Amino acid sequence: MDGSGPFSCPICLESLREPVTLPCGHNFCLSCLGALWPHRGAGGTGGPGGTARCPLCQEPFPDGLQLRKNHTLSELLQLRQGSGPGPGPGPGPGPAPESAAPSAPPSAPEPSAPCAPETWPAGEEPVRCDACPEGAAMPAALSCLSCLASFCPAHLGPHERSPALRGHRLVPPLRRLEESLCPRHLRPLERYCRAERVCLCEACAAQEHRGHELVPLEQERALQEAEQPKVLSAVEDRMDELGASIAQSRRTVALIKSAAVAERERVSRLFAEAVAILQRFQTEVLGFIDEGEATMLGRSQGDLRRQEEQRGRLSRARHNLSQVPEADSVSFLQELLALRLTLEEGCGPGPGPPQELSFTKSSQAVRAVKDMVASACSRQWERLRGLSSEEDGLQKPGPEDTESQDPDSTNNLESEAPRDYFLKFAYIVDLDSDTADKFLQLFGTKGVKRVLCPINYPESPTRFTHCEQVLGQGALDRGTYYWEVEIIEGWVSVGVMAEDFSPQEPYDRGRLGRNAHSCCLQWNGRSFSVWFHGLEVALPDPFSPTVGVCLEYADRALAFYAVRDGKMSLLRRLRASRARRSGTPASPVDPFQSRLDSHFAALFTRRLKPAFFLESVDAHLQIGPLKKSCISVLKRR
Repeated sequence: MDGSGPFSCPICLESLREPVTLPCGHNFCLSCLGALWPHRGAGGTGGPGGTARCPLCQEPFPDGLQLRKNHTLSELLQLRQGSGPGPGPGPGPGPAPESAAPSAPPSAPEPSAPCAPETWPAGEEPVRCDACPEGAAMPAALSCLSCLASFCPAHLGPHERSPALRGHRLVPPLRRLEESLCPRHLRPLERYCRAERVCLCEACAAQEHRGHELVPLEQERALQEAEQPKVLSAVEDRMDELGASIAQSRRTVALIKSAAVAERERVSRLFAEAVAILQRFQTEVLGFIDEGEATMLGRSQGDLRRQEEQRGRLSRARHNLSQVPEADSVSFLQELLALRLTLEEGCGPGPGPPQELSFTKSSQAVRAVKDMVASACSRQWERLRGLSSEEDGLQKPGPEDTESQDPDSTNNLESEAPRDYFLKFAYIVDLDSDTADKFLQLFGTKGVKRVLCPINYPESPTRFTHCEQVLGQGALDRGTYYWEVEIIEGWVSVGVMAEDFSPQEPYDRGRLGRNAHSCCLQWNGRSFSVWFHGLEVALPDPFSPTVGVCLEYADRALAFYAVRDGKMSLLRRLRASRARRSGTPASPVDPFQSRLDSHFAALFTRRLKPAFFLESVDAHLQIGPLKKSCISVLKRR
């Protein structure tokens, strides 16, 4: 038998040989403990003053204690090894003869006599006795947490008779005794630490948990059993809450599924209607082509038939004239007259080819419809996805596009400057109602929102007529100006526009950034971008509801910043590049920067106004109050 079980000596780690039990309840080999006995005063098993101590738990015991072999434990070891005495007393390799008498009862019962088979519930296997022979183990009556073994009534006798074993802790039969053993010290778990809520052995209680509130396991169990009804009640309440939440979640799942089915049906129906509309339009366009073809063919074919008939008559009249004899003057004069009359019938110019075929405009109409459908589908798909990660195909600015890469750059306002520095150049922007498009609703002079129904504004020569735009009051021509805009909802463009720009320009050329008279920062629902003279450059920065705009006339630059918690983050600074010094390697050609180099400086030769373009139908913005905390006075929707 190896020394890894509970019947091993803690000193030699082998099976107990002539076991000795100390008053603390720990068992050792008689020879192992005797070898340490002379050294108890030298620190081996003793403490200061020569007091003998247990090698395992260091509990002191009297110096005069005589080490005597535990005969009962020897019997248990022999029974466990299968070499114990038979049913009755007799010779065997048991304990010494002089110690056998006091350890054996006057009438030793047979091991199997009191362990008669019992009736156990169906499906429940009882805990078997560890001392019974293998294959004939009887159900255990109790388990010993000190011996880490379970015993039937017959083999439980030594624990009842021996004073050394009466201190062992007996509990109802446990199937896995190792769970009641400290994994570190291999000792029974007998204490409970209320500070860390763990079960401890005596060694753990004396070492790592010194000073903690420690109580016996039975005391803590009694306390926890008193709290058990309250815990079970809380568990029931929580289970009821979870049941209600689960029911609600199930209803939500069912609602989502039913809504998805209904929406799928609606979408399929709408697509079928759209296809039917397109098919009807196709039928109408093809019918229009057929009708135009038939009309023009009928006219042209009639002219063709008349011309062919006239040619035939001329040919016959010429033939008849050629057949007249020379002597027949009368016939000659008559045929020549007939030829002249036939010739006079078609002396007018014949019908020329039509200048325009009306039905050839059909392809242009269909192409326009196709482009509108494709554009509408693209816009609606982007809105459905919200902040999608789809690339728009435009080149993002690289490090060479920023002003910091220009060695000649002399930014007056650095991107790292605090917001308080920009507030020194604060400019109060008031919206000019005489420039607002009829589909823009103003909230005082600070807020504007795009609406579906036109507003009956008075006539004004400065009002935009084709673009949903509005300008700020007053024009800027010198110095540095800074203002902030809060994007509340939708697709919004913020920038500047020349004062003399015509508000009657068509939509394609009149929008901010689509001409040489304006530039802007645009939020398109998924990313920022800058526009100038019809070119766009996407920016990689995330969305910021508050945008700062800084116009620097002296440096001919326009900068856009993201304002978050009083901190400024440069989005993009637009400015024409200065001529590079000789020897400086040229950067790759950037179309947007080239457009800035060619036309941006000319923008500052005009008086500029703050400009705002609300592209989507739900667009909404407000001029930010230039305070320490830029908070909108309008509730964000």
